[in-house]
Amino acid sequence: MSITDTKTGAAAELPFQVYARQLERLPPCQASCPNSGDIRGWLGIIAQREKNGLSLDEAYDAAWRRLVEFNPLPATIGRICPHPCEDLCSRSDKDGAVSINAMERFLGDWGIARELTLPDVPAQSHAESVGVIGSGPASLSFAYQMAIRGYEVTIYDRDERPGGMLRHAIPDYRLPRDVLDAEVDRILRLGISLANCIDVGEDITLDQLREEHELVFLGLGAQAARRLDIPGEDGPGVISGIEFLRRRKQGQETGCGRNVLVIGGGNTAIDAARSARRDGCSVTLIYRRSEAEMPATAHEIEDARSEDVEFRFLAVPTRIIREGDEIRQVEVQGMRLGEPGTDGRRRPEAIDGQIEYVAADSIIVAISQEPGWSAADSILQEGSWLHPADDGRLQDRLFAGGDDLGPGIASRAIGQGRHAAESAHAELRGLPAPSLLPECPPLAHESVKTDYYADQQRSQTPRRQETDWLGEPDAEIDLTLSYEQAGEEAARCMSCGLCFDCQQCFMYCNRSGFTRVEETSPGKYFALAMDACEGCGKCIELCPCGYLEARDVSA
Repeated sequence: MSITDTKTGAAAELPFQVYARQLERLPPCQASCPNSGDIRGWLGIIAQREKNGLSLDEAYDAAWRRLVEFNPLPATIGRICPHPCEDLCSRSDKDGAVSINAMERFLGDWGIARELTLPDVPAQSHAESVGVIGSGPASLSFAYQMAIRGYEVTIYDRDERPGGMLRHAIPDYRLPRDVLDAEVDRILRLGISLANCIDVGEDITLDQLREEHELVFLGLGAQAARRLDIPGEDGPGVISGIEFLRRRKQGQETGCGRNVLVIGGGNTAIDAARSARRDGCSVTLIYRRSEAEMPATAHEIEDARSEDVEFRFLAVPTRIIREGDEIRQVEVQGMRLGEPGTDGRRRPEAIDGQIEYVAADSIIVAISQEPGWSAADSILQEGSWLHPADDGRLQDRLFAGGDDLGPGIASRAIGQGRHAAESAHAELRGLPAPSLLPECPPLAHESVKTDYYADQQRSQTPRRQETDWLGEPDAEIDLTLSYEQAGEEAARCMSCGLCFDCQQCFMYCNRSGFTRVEETSPGKYFALAMDACEGCGKCIELCPCGYLEARDVSA
């Protein structure tokens, strides 16, 4: 048999007869999302709304509900996530990736403005109680997922207000506290109890909590800063990045002077540098590798430059020079990149004789963090990190997630909390362990025929004028898409791996093998009568989203 070569128009012989089958595949965006959220699902609800009889308002409501099944903090995550999902978007090489992160933020803000509520807690609850230590994104995600499954949940937190690093370390210009408050309070209204101002390990032990609750989740975070371990570090004028950001958000004195040196290359270092600039300080950031190796988000680096943060790359502080208690200079060693280490990153190496002295009166150290809670002293493994199984299990009825497993982004922590809750629920109910693998196979980029889709430029996230950034230091810089923009941006989703009702298969089938289903929904529009397929392969050729697959029937 033969099919038509779509590039040349000529007949192309196949070695065997094929027939089509409908096979949903995992889209690239979801495959690269640390939270494994149903991105295509909630975007598709908006993009395909007219096909399913929804107004735009109704579509936004329904999309929000689909989104919060996986992430109860969409307005928060939509502001701070570095959106790795967009890196693999099939649309990237055509006219720019879909603005998934901006859409998540829009829906999050939509839910807050409309006062949408999370899924109802079951009327029939379970007898078991669950204790959650910490209130960061992993803990909030776990608590939420257990609450909507009918468990009594108590969060133990040493701070007065929940949120963990989201509350204490992310500046207001990136994450306004009223946004975080709205989403956290919505979770707590599910009936979750908050035992605040309780330091587990000091006020109560982990063992005591395990006796009080049938199951415990550890979301300790990583709020203890690592030291430089160089001469002159001990004394006034040196503060960790986390502590600096915490004090500043609480309106406390940071102890920083006018000439600040920030050490580090991650987002905490960038946040500290930009926050110090908002306090009127002159700021220099030192990083031991090149800019290309910086873990901080690229646009945050550029924004810091716009705010006159000075960068010095390939440099390491080796000594803090003081006059009495006062910092005067920092001795800095020049570096070059050597061979890759075990992590694949090129190791910085000192250059003999390349020493310089940088003036400073304050130093913010933001090189790394580690868990600092005494709650887990009895179970710490391999240094300072926890090492649970893939499903979050540390021990019998003890689970963990978030930065106590190693530094990561908030969306990853939310995914870990959700997976741990799914496994914890299965354990408590005697159910089979849930699979952590996707239900459908991943889609190859080449399976998406991008030429089918009309060009449509990516919506640009609105921003405040750059000249106002430092003048209004705590006001948000990035803004939310407009009502109209969000609808247009959702329409750019190619529905990779799932039918979106393009009707190509229906129109070109020789045997009328595709029939429209009575009740349509995103992804569900046509049924294929397998006995009608004659194996021409035409529908597979024409399907733009990679939803149809060929199978050999000659064997």
